Amino acid sequence: MDHSEPTASTPRASLPPAPAVDVVAAPHALSLRINGQTHTLQIEPWVSLLDLLRDRLDLTGTKKGCDHGQCGACTVLVDGKRINACLTLAVMQEGRDITTVEGLADGSALHPLQKAFIQHDAFQCGYCTPGQLCSAVGLMNEGQAKSQDDIRELMSGNVCRCGAYPQIVQAVGEVMGIDAPPDPYRRIVIGTVPA
Repeated sequence: MDHSEPTASTPRASLPPAPAVDVVAAPHALSLRINGQTHTLQIEPWVSLLDLLRDRLDLTGTKKGCDHGQCGACTVLVDGKRINACLTLAVMQEGRDITTVEGLADGSALHPLQKAFIQHDAFQCGYCTPGQLCSAVGLMNEGQAKSQDDIRELMSGNVCRCGAYPQIVQAVGEVMGIDAPPDPYRRIVIGTVPA
């Protein structure tokens, strides 16, 4: 039995021909609703929902923070549930209803959370605000938060590098009808940084 390596002149078992198109890399048809508008497009399978929103559809309200799902700046709503857009592929959202921060307001009328964020000064630089707002809407949809401690815990995946957490919790609590427990030693005054 000959165990030598085949040469160019040595016939090998016939192999099927290579595909003409790389099926994995070929763009896929994708149809989804974003902020109430249907979008049908061709998208490569490796494109994240975040990159689709920002780079392909120019919806730049959703921010790219860490791109690893650790900061929450890219939080959007998919069928009313909050997800990190950087951790999901766009093709996985076929037929879904996506809401970004641009879709929270009703025309020029701000969403109640947007109004509360302004009233409570619940943002500093504003970079995390779109993700915080979408996360808070998702939190309200979930219906699990019954106290300000619950709000803090259930929104702990959204990082605010400026430290506006107390104001964020106050704003979300106000819209949800959750009052802060009375604490005479802990009063947040708008325009100041809590100690």
